Amino acid sequence: MTATPTPRVTIKDVAARAGVSKGAVSLAFNHKPGLSEATRDRIFLAARELGWSPSLTARTLAGSRVDVVGLAVCRPARVLGLEPWYMEFVSGVESVLAEHSSSLLLRLVRNMDEEVGVQETWWRGRQIGGSILVDFRADDPRAAMTQRLGMPVVAVGHPTLTGGLTSVWTDDATAVTEAVRYLAALGHRRIARVGGAADLGHTAIRTAAFDEAAGALAGAWQVATDFSGDAGARATRSLLTAAPADRPTAIVYDNDIMAVAGLSVAAEMGLRVPEDVSLLAWDDSQLCRLTHPTLSAMSHDVHGFGAEVARTLFSVITGGEAESHPVPTPVLTPRGSTAPPKS
Repeated sequence: MTATPTPRVTIKDVAARAGVSKGAVSLAFNHKPGLSEATRDRIFLAARELGWSPSLTARTLAGSRVDVVGLAVCRPARVLGLEPWYMEFVSGVESVLAEHSSSLLLRLVRNMDEEVGVQETWWRGRQIGGSILVDFRADDPRAAMTQRLGMPVVAVGHPTLTGGLTSVWTDDATAVTEAVRYLAALGHRRIARVGGAADLGHTAIRTAAFDEAAGALAGAWQVATDFSGDAGARATRSLLTAAPADRPTAIVYDNDIMAVAGLSVAAEMGLRVPEDVSLLAWDDSQLCRLTHPTLSAMSHDVHGFGAEVARTLFSVITGGEAESHPVPTPVLTPRGSTAPPKS
């Protein structure tokens, strides 16, 4: 059953709670003279109790214009700033927002509870016309929250994770299976995967697909990380310090940064790529084409993915045709970092 949306708090509600006029509320929040400190404090208290804040845009919710779209990301700034995937995704979103003369409100949060609070504040305060939700987890609370508020959103994630929200996603399970089959076809029988954060829904999907695809291999390893280069390096080092007969001959990474770090670790340990170990990155980027050897990768149009998510959100906001749908599945791009293992 779909939850009944909670009515949005307005300046009229704040004025009624504080026992003042709407004009007095406006004076308080615009820091204009004409109010006593006691009255100003009473207005701010009423606003906090109701979860209201003044609009930062001139948009009209009932109209077709949307000035601001929200995106909250639960990643450390140092990691996000280095990750080409998010930069490409955001550039795709921005390309569509520019067509609508709209802007992106980006916020980094520390955890899911903080994001829920941020999204609710944005919506109740009329700061956004809708939001893009990313990095879904099992039992994610954002689906219930947005349905309760009647907030237009698009979820970036598989429908099994997104609680009935309009979703746009990539078929990660099929892509992982293709990667493992490719390496197996080259002759690799001991394959490892350096994965992302274990609590992320798409990581769980990739983990299950890898387990199934690698079931017939002589050896298979999976290591969870935080997507950073440092974590990717540590995971690679732990995999390659075993005796030659007990270590993987090929490693798949969940992003390009970790794959580049893995390439450096192989060189540090005196191993040749791809002669001693093959490396395959997820999310092809310029980084993969600048290394030596160049990195084989699972490639997809991340910029186009972001643009499609933004287009879908505008359809949700305006009440147009907005069905959940996948974007094209990542495809294998072989380069210099993969080859048959040494016999």
